[in-house]
This record gives sequence, C-alpha cells and structure tokens, in this order.
Amino acid sequence: MDMTLPNPVQQFFSIGEVCALTDLKPHVLRYWESQFRFLNPAKNRSGNRVYKSREVELVMLVKHLLYTEKYTIEGARQRLDQFRRSGDLKARASDAMRTESVRGIARDLEDVMAVLDGRQPAVRESSDDDG
Repeated sequence: MDMTLPNPVQQFFSIGEVCALTDLKPHVLRYWESQFRFLNPAKNRSGNRVYKSREVELVMLVKHLLYTEKYTIEGARQRLDQFRRSGDLKARASDAMRTESVRGIARDLEDVMAVLDGRQPAVRESSDDDG
C-alpha cells in the first residue's frame, strides 16, 4: 500500500495553467520570455514549458508593473533590476501575486454584480482556445 501523500503545493505549472492563473494569453507569456531573461521556464520531456511557482509570481510582478503601474517593457526591466539588486525581488513578486489576484477577484465580482443588476448579459466572451 502506497502511503505517499500528495504534495499540497503544486511544483510545476503548464503554460495553460499559468495563463489561467495570470489571465494572460500564451503569446504574451512567450513574448515576455524574450524580453525578461529571468522568465525562462524549463521544458519537460515533451518540450512543453513548465513554470515553477516562483516564476508564476515573477510573471504576476511583470504584469503588475506593465498593466497596473504602466511601466514600459524597458522601465519594468529596470525596476526589476532595482528589486534584484536591493534583495527585494522575492517579496515584491509575492506582493504582486496577492495584489493582482485580489484585483482579478474584484473584477469577477463586478461582473457578477453587473449581471445581477441587469447591466450586462451573463454570457462571457469565449477565448480563442475554446475551439
């Protein structure tokens, strides 16, 4: 009998899972990989990208800098270098993950309220991946 318990913290995430977690499209993640050298997910035996949880946090930090704080790619790169030099990168990435997650939940709640108030239809736009 196997007594191994499942690991409660997922170790690796596929690009699809990262897209779902970060609300980004795969082409955006691939572009960011070309622009931010620390976003360099490993590839599994099948050649698919596998992201560690730390890399997912870094993706959220990049998203936060670009979309929320309105940095350019170059500005975000410089800001990340400042965080790295000051030893603050890990804490900033964790903060961005929490902040952006809460912002996403707030947007979802706004959508639900709009539907309940009759301000918008309950049908969501389907993504390109839905076939």
